[in-house]
Amino acid sequence: MSGVPDKINDVIHGRVRLTVMAYLSTISPAEFTQLIAKTETTNGNLSTHLTKLETAGFVRLEKGYKGKRPQTLVHMTKAGRDAWINYLSALQDLLGDSLKAAQ
Repeated sequence: MSGVPDKINDVIHGRVRLTVMAYLSTISPAEFTQLIAKTETTNGNLSTHLTKLETAGFVRLEKGYKGKRPQTLVHMTKAGRDAWINYLSALQDLLGDSLKAAQ
């Protein structure tokens, strides 16, 4: 299990950010309102987590309008997809080692 915890990306690992990245890995872009429903959090809390992901370069926010209503679309970036794949790989390594140790 050498070095695996170091490979777990702390930016992604939080519950809300993990949910956002998992959802965006299948649906990108996603509307802010979709992410509110998926993460079961508040607008302000989601905004804070999206800022962390955006600062890391993992997501890009696109603000505009749908009709007369404001709309924010959240896109997973190439760096975000790469980080997501690396995160999943690190988890797989960690869980594989854990399963071997338990047997």
